[in-house]
Amino acid sequence: MLDTHPDWAPSLLLGHNEVKVTNKERFARQVRRHLKHQGTSEKPGEEGEDTVPPEVEEVAQDAEDTAQNPDNQSAEKCVHCKSTHAEINRLLEENRNLKRELDERKMTEQFLKDDDGKVKYYTGLPTYAIFQVLLCHIMPFLHQGKRKLTPFQMILLTLMRLRLDLPMQHISHIFGVHRATVSAAFQDTLNVLYSRLSPLVHWPDRESLRISMPHQFAETFGNRVAAIVDCFEIFIERPSNLQARAQTFSNYKHRHTLKYLIGITPQGVISFISKGWGGRTSDKRITEESGFLDKLLPGDMVLADRGFDIKESVGLMCAEVKIPAFTKGRQQLDAKDVEETRSIAHLRIHVERVIGQVRNKYKMLSSKIPINMALPCEGETVVFLDKVVTVCCALTNMCPSVVQ
Repeated sequence: MLDTHPDWAPSLLLGHNEVKVTNKERFARQVRRHLKHQGTSEKPGEEGEDTVPPEVEEVAQDAEDTAQNPDNQSAEKCVHCKSTHAEINRLLEENRNLKRELDERKMTEQFLKDDDGKVKYYTGLPTYAIFQVLLCHIMPFLHQGKRKLTPFQMILLTLMRLRLDLPMQHISHIFGVHRATVSAAFQDTLNVLYSRLSPLVHWPDRESLRISMPHQFAETFGNRVAAIVDCFEIFIERPSNLQARAQTFSNYKHRHTLKYLIGITPQGVISFISKGWGGRTSDKRITEESGFLDKLLPGDMVLADRGFDIKESVGLMCAEVKIPAFTKGRQQLDAKDVEETRSIAHLRIHVERVIGQVRNKYKMLSSKIPINMALPCEGETVVFLDKVVTVCCALTNMCPSVVQ
């Protein structure tokens, strides 16, 4: 009995400690008057006393026993209180367990706390500590407004969308909000991530590259390698515009794509990512017009695939490009060309490993992108898909490198 609770009110004996003895004669007179009022009368007893019905006699006897034996009443009261307290404790414990299970299933900060496995699965980041660093860097710039989602939930659903490629409708069910709320939160959060994480994809200075040059590159090409380049394509929906349809059709993939030039350092860090180009555009044109050549310094070396016919363009920057030797029109390569081609292929494969890491870590880049994401953002010249690719590359740079 919560007698200290402000809403508690007694319901047993109403605060009285004594119960008055029931007057059987008075109760019998009340019953007789009631029966007489119904047109019946009671016959007097042999000794002139009023006859009491058996039911009335039983009730009166119970009242008299209760008044004469207060100890029995107290014992029954104690047993009842114990059973009541046990039931209350059971319900409280059940309530606590249900609340704990509900908190574990809610997408709050407790959902990922100190669980590196969940963090890696839902966000792609390796540890909870790195995820906390990202939250501290992004949350002050998110405006919740009138949304039901907290800044933490906005960041989490954005990373879940990039990482697992979940449909908006499914994410809305997970977070318990409307689909339009999830869509708006995803766009707003991605814009903040793009503006805050873009500096993570930067071109390092030459001294930093030479100090941390991996030994396999130093043994083969010295400390001259500045970047390894390649292009990767992302599938998009078929455009309705005929010109856009012709520009985005890839002869290599036989589908409509957007092509991106990516450059990594010998250490395996993404140092350059271009804007999206139509899948029909050649690798040479993207390299020359994306601003990649402006990053090169005299004496730098670039490793590329055979499709990058950029020897002259790179030479104008007083740099050098290394590509595998061509076998067209030649029956056999020279021993020197074979050894050099093997060395280039062995080291150039790191850029393909990085591309695979980005695609596998953020599965949204491996699926077909809606055509509305391939259009420029309102009031901007940047395509929304370019922001997505840049954010995924920046998040990949926060993870361990594929190069030992």
